[in-house]
Amino acid sequence: MTPAAANGLFLTFEGIDGSGKSTQCRLLAETLRQQGHQVVLTREPGGSTGAEEIRRLVLEGDPDRWSAETELLLFTAARRDHLERTIEPALRAGKVVICDRFADSTRMYQGLSRGDLRATVDQLHQLMISREPDLTLLIDMDPELGLSRAKGRQTSEERFEDFGIELQQKMRAGFLALAQEFAPRFRVIDGGRPIDAVAADVLAQAQAALS
Repeated sequence: MTPAAANGLFLTFEGIDGSGKSTQCRLLAETLRQQGHQVVLTREPGGSTGAEEIRRLVLEGDPDRWSAETELLLFTAARRDHLERTIEPALRAGKVVICDRFADSTRMYQGLSRGDLRATVDQLHQLMISREPDLTLLIDMDPELGLSRAKGRQTSEERFEDFGIELQQKMRAGFLALAQEFAPRFRVIDGGRPIDAVAADVLAQAQAALS
């Protein structure tokens, strides 16, 4: 095992709404457990009791419920609690942590899509989080297909989907640019294929990081 794997592996999934990343998180966790790994499957916002309470505040309700600045503070608070109570203890125990979204989503949703807050996002991240994933899998998806999938779920957590297709298009471009900015840890995977094909690529990348 690599030193990173011996101390746990922090793996995150990113992508626009409806890209299928949550399904791929679950499938990867199931496969790695079958292979004998100890896996913690978690999500953002959420992943701890306090963070799940904040999740309801930021993902439900009217699109204009919060300003981008207020959202940024709420997401950072949720992430700090998640990091302290779930992620870091699992990594110290040598487990594989698979997280559905992390700081890259904040860099996009609050840093890029709803205002020019990227510098503030980075400052808050450095001050309060100061951790990047070991590996980030970006499930890339056509925005129109992703939005139709996301809206088809018909859940109460559709506040960001309700911003419409222009936001999703901006997000896709932003995530691809982020993959270039943080190229050493990012892998871009075509999410427009059948689930099994995507899962095979995801597993290959995870196993390479663990080997």
